[in-house]
Amino acid sequence: MRLFVAVDPPAMAVQELIDAVAPLREMPGAERLRWTGVEGWHLTLAFLGEVPVTEVERLEEVLAGAAAVNGAHRLRLAGGGHFGDRVLWVGVDGETWALRRLADSVREGIKELGFEADERGFHPHLTLARAGSGHGHSRAVRRSAPGELQGMAAALEGFRGSEWEAGELRLMRSTLSYGPARYEQLRAWPLARWEASS
Repeated sequence: MRLFVAVDPPAMAVQELIDAVAPLREMPGAERLRWTGVEGWHLTLAFLGEVPVTEVERLEEVLAGAAAVNGAHRLRLAGGGHFGDRVLWVGVDGETWALRRLADSVREGIKELGFEADERGFHPHLTLARAGSGHGHSRAVRRSAPGELQGMAAALEGFRGSEWEAGELRLMRSTLSYGPARYEQLRAWPLARWEASS
């Protein structure tokens, strides 16, 4: 199974982002991008790739442990950026220190199981679009023209969505086929809540 671990924004935050992204899809070069579907809008903490079914139970134990020691926190989707001429993303604002700590906890736990998360360090973001032709096509992957993604990222600079609570850690399955990937939640764990001391 192709698995990843994520925190998902709520419907309200997703709708705000849909509204913010709509004008970008009319900008020059937008037709050359593969825009991610709303169902693929996750804050990915760790991508594991292929995981044998026999290992899922151990993985779930690790994730339950990470959720139990990391508290719910407040986030908002805000701003934008790009990774070179390949990926356009929207950023994350708020208690990102808590999101990073959660990601570190997840990554350390899966490493102890012998799995390697993606090699890049954790950078809180939600992918909006990728350059290229997509899975299952014979055409070569094309990069965006210089400045196209930069212009789209600049158009997102002033975007600040509403604040929301990240209160759940999710284990997700990604199934690749022709067309967009399909996503299925396998398990979810509530993040910890601590009573304020009086």
